[in-house]
Amino acid sequence: MSTPYHAVLTIAGSDSGGCAGIQADIKSISANGGYAASVITATTAQNTQGVTDIHAIPVPHIIKQMEAVFDDIDFHAVKIGMLHSSEVIEAVANTIEKYKIKNIVLDPVMIATSGDKLITDEAIKSMKSFLPKVTLITPNIPEAELLVGHKINLENMESSAKELGEMYGTSVLLKGGHLELTDEMTDILYSDETKVCTTIHNKSVETINTHGTGCSLSSSIATYIASGLSLEEATLKGCNYLNSAIEKGKDKILGKGHGPVNHFGLA
Repeated sequence: MSTPYHAVLTIAGSDSGGCAGIQADIKSISANGGYAASVITATTAQNTQGVTDIHAIPVPHIIKQMEAVFDDIDFHAVKIGMLHSSEVIEAVANTIEKYKIKNIVLDPVMIATSGDKLITDEAIKSMKSFLPKVTLITPNIPEAELLVGHKINLENMESSAKELGEMYGTSVLLKGGHLELTDEMTDILYSDETKVCTTIHNKSVETINTHGTGCSLSSSIATYIASGLSLEEATLKGCNYLNSAIEKGKDKILGKGHGPVNHFGLA
């Protein structure tokens, strides 16, 4: 008897260095048993040391890419990465609504490691309008602070995750990777369905190979949702997967800067 793939679509930018973006998404989806398709919103000239150029894909072509795959493939989940302008955000939101797509995991990439905003204030406003239409958002601490409007620390992480969820009408995985390094990594999941917060602990790993962790995590969660797991189960498995990928890649060397996680756990 024929069985369908657990198909997952990633809508994001391309990283020529392969550590993050579409490339990390495809690796993560594949490593977790899904079938990855992609819609590319921008290409970047990028390596382990940084981004030197960004080329935006014309919005009509982004829409055509989405229509091509949605007309043909039954996706069980969609992961969305960096959407660099309000025009792109609105095009993606409208096309997803047109096709009545469910199970949307959004990684709201808005803040660089340096603390600088990566998208305009207008785009941030469009992003905030889009959040109630998605299933789960996976902000890091700086992104969550921008969305909620106040500082976040370990003591108020749980209340902040709940506040974010109630503010935007969606589930939230608040990632603690930007907090002060301790022996344990803490993430908080707030479920919009159950209104319950779940604390997820993993061992901290000391490494510079963390390029693309947000992309890899959100893609793995989308893949587990596509396989039929509940939001809570999918998020827990995704967090555990990423922690394992970081551990297995902590001593690897790629390039001269921050390398990727080891998506497939290969020696």
